[in-house]
Amino acid sequence: MSTYEPNRVSAAPLRGARLDLEPLRLDHAAEMAGALADPALHSFIGGAPLPEPELRSRYERLLAGAPDPSTTSWCNWVLRLRESGAAVGTVQATVMPDRAEIAWVVGTPWQGHGLAREAAAVLAAWLRERGAPLLLAHVHPEHHASAAVAAAAGLAPTEEFEDGERRWEWRAEKPVRAVPRGSRG
Repeated sequence: MSTYEPNRVSAAPLRGARLDLEPLRLDHAAEMAGALADPALHSFIGGAPLPEPELRSRYERLLAGAPDPSTTSWCNWVLRLRESGAAVGTVQATVMPDRAEIAWVVGTPWQGHGLAREAAAVLAAWLRERGAPLLLAHVHPEHHASAAVAAAAGLAPTEEFEDGERRWEWRAEKPVRAVPRGSRG
């Protein structure tokens, strides 16, 4: 049986066919404020674009880590097009003992080119390699592009909804055992 240690998972540089997934840094805030500035990005997820100072504050909170780091890791990446060097979006994973919840966003100018699909698939594969027993995403039922991203990451829709969003999931075939912090199983 493999061991899954969610408290030891941290964002590492990842690579897709066209994208580099860079672990989040504070200095990404200025560039990402521009990349995510279109209010249309928030039509399904709510909220509004954050200006650079507010985005920097958000990134500070994310980088500080989860309230209980003994059981939860927050992993965040900026998506960078290798060809142009442009930062085009983000992916994230909240890694817990029983699951990893994933999310993605790609700026409006770069949508429709399969970048979110690529990034989510890379992230899901990385989490599976680490032994995640369950991957989850929540997708607005009318957001067909995001549903296609979830499917490309290997997740399937369920009949469960939370806050108006459909739960998508992938389950490991064999259960894995979570190892508490400081233990070696």
